[in-house]
Amino acid sequence: MVTLVIATHNKGKVKEFREMLEDCPVEVKSLLDYPQCPEVVEDGNSFEENAVKKAETIKEYTGEMVLADDSGLEVDYLEGKPGIYSARFAGEGARDEDNNKKLLELLKGVPPEKRGAQFTCVIAIAAPGRETVTVKGVCRGIIGDAPRGEVGFGYDPLFLVTEHKKTFSELEPEIKNSISHRGKAMEKAAAVLRELLQRR
Repeated sequence: MVTLVIATHNKGKVKEFREMLEDCPVEVKSLLDYPQCPEVVEDGNSFEENAVKKAETIKEYTGEMVLADDSGLEVDYLEGKPGIYSARFAGEGARDEDNNKKLLELLKGVPPEKRGAQFTCVIAIAAPGRETVTVKGVCRGIIGDAPRGEVGFGYDPLFLVTEHKKTFSELEPEIKNSISHRGKAMEKAAAVLRELLQRR
């Protein structure tokens, strides 16, 4: 069984990836399994640059195949912000609640038709002796005016998927995984992984 390292400490993200990779013949690990792993500074100018840097750095350290994603929320009214700064929108070490609070403050009084947004996810797959591959997924929605739902993480309680009339935090995991930015990117990534595994 081939080891695939998911380059994150985020348990919620690891759980999502594990569920999406159930059909792939890989043993999924994460950075939680490599406590001595170096911290990767995400100083790129795009989701793609950050994902590639993470994947290649962790690949060099572990010697394993690595999947890294960089994803974030891009709000139309805020000209694409928070974007690559989604995790630290309210400052270094910000909690999800802090970031959500700042977003709601910036959108105070903004009508629903101007609250359009998209979640974007870029996944990079780095394997020893192979060229790094990237894939992308996007999910459109609008930003609600208050958090809703109990599951998920990050901006999920505020991101309203219009066709379901529910936030990411209110959707059943299998529905969220099938329509989300990460789900769409992961579908493409799984195809890349299968191809890589066949060539081994």
